Amino acid sequence: MKVLLKKDVDNLGYAGEVHQVAPGFGRNYLIPKGLAVKANPSVMKQAEGWRKRAETRRAELRAEYEALAARIQETTLTFAARAGETGKLYGSITTAQIADDLNEALGTEIDRRKVGIEPLRQLGEHKVVVRLSAEFQPELTVSIESEDVVETAVAPAAEAEPVEVEEETPAETESAPEAE
Repeated sequence: MKVLLKKDVDNLGYAGEVHQVAPGFGRNYLIPKGLAVKANPSVMKQAEGWRKRAETRRAELRAEYEALAARIQETTLTFAARAGETGKLYGSITTAQIADDLNEALGTEIDRRKVGIEPLRQLGEHKVVVRLSAEFQPELTVSIESEDVVETAVAPAAEAEPVEVEEETPAETESAPEAE
């Protein structure tokens, strides 16, 4: 079955192109979702218009992804997690946690399925791929630190400056002469 794509379809082609697809794929998926129409001479006249609109939209997306990719590469996310003596985490830092923190840091809405491949289970710095499109796949840095290190770093600072609190005893307040 020959179809003319109305919109870009991943792993198939761009808008305005004619492709030979399986009849079931065309009838049951592409045509009902409005992604394609059956190729015939009357529809082929509209193909150039669809192609031009799709090219301008792709150019806009490309510019947006370039800017977003630069921001993602500059981003470093830090997580604190419990770990054993060997540096292996008792749990893991999941791609959903990374995506949530990344979205919060950048103010975007990146799907968690596009961030990384598998959960992180070791202390240290990791490079995580964010798949924006086939062309743009920037890496962000994820740093995982042990919770013990974070707690000991905070505790000595608190102990360094002891705070003395002077309280008045009830006996001192009663024996003080009252001014009339």
